[in-house]
Amino acid sequence: MDTLNRTKASQKVTIVGGVVDFLLAIFKVIAGVIGNSGALIADGIHSFSDLLSDGVVLYAAKHSGDAPDAEHPYGHERFETVATLGLSIILAIIGTGIIFDAINRLSDPQSLTHSVLLLSIVSLSILSKEALYWYTLKVAKTYKSEMLKANAWHHRSDALSSIVVFVGILGSLNGYLYLDGVAAIVVGSMIIYIAWELGLGATKELVDTSIDADQIERLYHVIGQISGVNSVHSLRTRKNGHKISCDVHVQVDPFLSVSEGHIISVSVERVAKSCLENLNDVTVHIDPEDDEIDAPYEDLPERAEALGILNKALFNNKCDGEIKRIQLHYLDGKIHVDFFLPLDCLSSDKSYDEILAKLTEVVKELPGFGDIRVYFG
Repeated sequence: MDTLNRTKASQKVTIVGGVVDFLLAIFKVIAGVIGNSGALIADGIHSFSDLLSDGVVLYAAKHSGDAPDAEHPYGHERFETVATLGLSIILAIIGTGIIFDAINRLSDPQSLTHSVLLLSIVSLSILSKEALYWYTLKVAKTYKSEMLKANAWHHRSDALSSIVVFVGILGSLNGYLYLDGVAAIVVGSMIIYIAWELGLGATKELVDTSIDADQIERLYHVIGQISGVNSVHSLRTRKNGHKISCDVHVQVDPFLSVSEGHIISVSVERVAKSCLENLNDVTVHIDPEDDEIDAPYEDLPERAEALGILNKALFNNKCDGEIKRIQLHYLDGKIHVDFFLPLDCLSSDKSYDEILAKLTEVVKELPGFGDIRVYFG
């Protein structure tokens, strides 16, 4: 997905929303003052507050597409997540405010004037905010942006709150003043529920909640089908904005070369990314054995120390002169050793079996060491 196009589309839809919010706020406040409608004045102030959320979304849309840098080596996608959480909080506050305002209107209904002007402005607000909802939601679905989805629902909440005002005005004109308060409580509850859903999703992402179980199962299956992969374990995933990251351990033949193990890891990364569309960061750990089951190796010497122990033992037993290279294999809780010798060291008085027996005798006395193999070439 083109990050530049995604950023431009996010900024465009947010700027359009900001312009509409500003104009609606002006119209609502002026009409509310003329018609003596406290509800419409409050709705106008609500529209002014929308400008703040539009600014938050615009900032996040601009920076979430930035390339990784020293401070954010995994990218800036979670700017969207934080913005989504912030918008959910704003929605919750708005919903709560609508409910309290409705309770106040139930206890103290007010008569209105200039009803035609009030209804016209409220109708304009409903239509424009509903149009913004569908426009923003379309862009959010196209670019899989939870932040824009949250802002789309913010527009929908504005349309619903304007419907509350519309019902209140009609109720006042027809003598049913209580309808304004009842409708407002219902709408406020809906807005709080939407805020809860959006905030919960953003919070799960910020605490690195895994992706869906069926997606993980699919990853296990496709990675396990790769040639050279004996098993798959310790697969972990998390969302990073609209993108997905994962790390996985794959078990391979313990005697593969390092370069072949690397090629297998490249295949794992390629296949995993083709399996999930938004998977962009894959870390592959190559295992010679299942490290979830086998014992750790804290008590075994690392390569430099192990070679020092081996070379000292070989020197003391006078069998170190012909060895050109030593390869170590940390398997089954022990260090297994491969010795590489030149072909010309084999002679009529020194056979392969004799060399193998001598080296085996030396190594078996060393604690922590296991089997040996000898190669000539």
